[in-house]
Amino acid sequence: MATADDIFIPLECFLPAGKLKYCLLILNQPMDNDQFQCLWSKAIFRVCADGGANQLYEHTKGRQERFLPNFISGDFDSIKPEVKEFYKAKDCEIIDTMDQDHTDFTKCLQILLQKIKEQGLKVDVVIVLGGLAGRFDQIMASVETLFHATKMTKMPVVIIQGTSLAYLLQSGYHRLCVNTGLEAKWCGLIPVGNRCNVTTTGLKWNLSRSWSGQLRAAAL
Repeated sequence: MATADDIFIPLECFLPAGKLKYCLLILNQPMDNDQFQCLWSKAIFRVCADGGANQLYEHTKGRQERFLPNFISGDFDSIKPEVKEFYKAKDCEIIDTMDQDHTDFTKCLQILLQKIKEQGLKVDVVIVLGGLAGRFDQIMASVETLFHATKMTKMPVVIIQGTSLAYLLQSGYHRLCVNTGLEAKWCGLIPVGNRCNVTTTGLKWNLSRSWSGQLRAAAL
């Protein structure tokens, strides 16, 4: 049975009184301004994966010098040359990752986790802004990175974009707090990677030791 310390609040990063210590990783997709401002202001470390720097640059137009990431990594097939040169001139670390075996998201996460270790940062979660819109293959690549993340760290990695949030639940008991007032009235439980056997409580329509690989949604 989970204890109070085992409760995970997926949207705690948006709470004014939240004490969550997190790093922010920005991907190359449109950002909601309120979400960006809130997440950036409280992050203890901020990074961009390749074209994510384009999003940061355009989103902070006229104020770019106030929003400098700790590093930008990627194979740089997406970042605009002028954007790359701007951040380079501002002494942001630019890290080339030409390996094509993994996505820029996965590679950026790997580097971020190494930086956290090297600098001795106390981090509770990695928040990813973007990755849940646009092309279906890119959305699924984001899900794939969540699987890679389980082999890199025990920290939760949460992807947020617009009205969507994705978090990979591994085998075991999980207790999620979803009464912050920021949640909508629905959630989706999607079996990916393996056959799933799921029991839930607290949902309008709960599951009782069900699922063998079908897609299904459940309302709060």
